[in-house]
Formats: sequence, C-alpha cells, structure tokens
Amino acid sequence: MTTHYYTASSLDGFIATADHSLEWLLKQDIDMDGPMAYPGFVETIGALAMGASTYEWVMRAEEGRWGYAQPTWVFSHRELALPETGDVRLTSSDVRDVHAQMIEAADGKDLWIVGGGGLAGQFADAGLLDEVWVQYAPVTLGSGAPLLPRALDLELIDVARNRNFLCGRYRVLKGE
Repeated sequence: MTTHYYTASSLDGFIATADHSLEWLLKQDIDMDGPMAYPGFVETIGALAMGASTYEWVMRAEEGRWGYAQPTWVFSHRELALPETGDVRLTSSDVRDVHAQMIEAADGKDLWIVGGGGLAGQFADAGLLDEVWVQYAPVTLGSGAPLLPRALDLELIDVARNRNFLCGRYRVLKGE
C-alpha cells in the first residue's frame, strides 16, 4: 500500500490560484487514456484525504454531486455541507490517526492525498507520504496555493509526456 500525493501544477509551482480556482487546469490538453492520467491512477485508490478548500472547490465545480466511490476524509476545522451520496467524513484529527483509518478502509488499495499542498506536507512531516505525482501544465500563475510547501528530498522514478503535460512520479526519501 502506497500513500500518494497526485496533483497538477503550474510550471511556477502552484496547484490553484490565490482564490482556490482550478479553471486554469481544466483548459489544458491531456489524454485521459495517456500516461500518468487520472483514470488509471484513481482505479488503484481505496481511500482519499483532502483539505477543506479542495473539497469546497470540488463541490462547487460538480454542483454538489460527489464523484468519488472511495471513502474520503476532509480535513476542516469548521462544519461543511456533506453531499447527499458518498462516504465523506469531516475530520480535524491528526493525520496519523486518519491515515490508520484510511488504511483500514482502503481494503489493500493505495491512498491518495488529493490536496492541498499543506495537507500533503502534513502527511510528509509524519513520514506517511510515499510518492508525489505531478502533472506540470504549460501555464504560470504567478501566485496561489503552492505545490508542496515543505522541504522534501525526492527521487524521480518515472517521467512521461501526456500531450501538453510533463508528468513526473517521485519517491519521497525518508531519511535515507
């Protein structure tokens, strides 16, 4: 079982604009059947974690519909409206405790830290992040939510081009 941070980034290292928008990403050309694309990745995932801003953006973009079949933990210190369907759990617990719950719920599949970078950083700080997958889009944002606001040592283990995206998969080096 592997804990992944799978995301897209602008070339200047932002995963969302300052107002948490991903519209810049949705305009990009990617082959959903191509290398390192989302559909193939998500098939390997048994449980997800995401931050409140990511969750709220997903709910707005999907007009309140929940598209994930996997149990999802949303980290928030405030109450958020839950979707009518799906297994969404609000939490303000420590990432270590939630990670253990995710492993149990994932039924042997991998875990995905959806976003944001700060949440992925908390998992990394706890030694729980194994891989970082980044799809670099051909755009710069100038500011916004950083890709991963932590100092981490990574090892490149795979690289691919998917239309306009440069895709990289990295192993998190944990004191090696």
